[in-house]
Amino acid sequence: MFLSLEFGQDDLSGQVAEAVEFERCRFDGTRLSGLSLRRGQFSDVEFKNADLAGSRLADSALVNAAVLQCRLTGSVWTDSGFREVLFDGCRSDLASFRFSRFRNVVFRGCNLVEANFQGADLTGARFEDCRLEGAQFSGAKMAGTRFSRCDLWGVSGVESLRGSVVSSADAQSLLHTLASALGIKVED
Repeated sequence: MFLSLEFGQDDLSGQVAEAVEFERCRFDGTRLSGLSLRRGQFSDVEFKNADLAGSRLADSALVNAAVLQCRLTGSVWTDSGFREVLFDGCRSDLASFRFSRFRNVVFRGCNLVEANFQGADLTGARFEDCRLEGAQFSGAKMAGTRFSRCDLWGVSGVESLRGSVVSSADAQSLLHTLASALGIKVED
């Protein structure tokens, strides 16, 4: 267990571990790219300007955390839990959150282009000012999920958006995807 530590410009990329816990730790500019972690626990932590690109975390948890201006490109968080987490200004394109659970989670100003939320439980999550073009939501639970000022062009699994709340401005970017799912052809 790592308790109340600050990781600065450390290079921890490519590390492989299992059942590691971080509590009240701060990762500021830390390189964690290619990290492979199973059953990792992060509670009361802050990631700021950290590089988690290509990291693989399975059956892990992120609780009461802030992930600020981090690079998560291509990271994989499979079957993980997120509770009371803020993702702010993160580059998370091609990230995968398949079969993960989100409670009181906010994605703000994030690039989530082609991110994968297949089978995830996003009940009550919020997406604000996010780019979600081509994101995958097949089989996701999304009752009460809110989208405001987001680009939803070409999202997949649009049927899973049932029960979500989309601002009227965002609904425009869903028009072609919804029409296609219903077999409607849109012409000029």
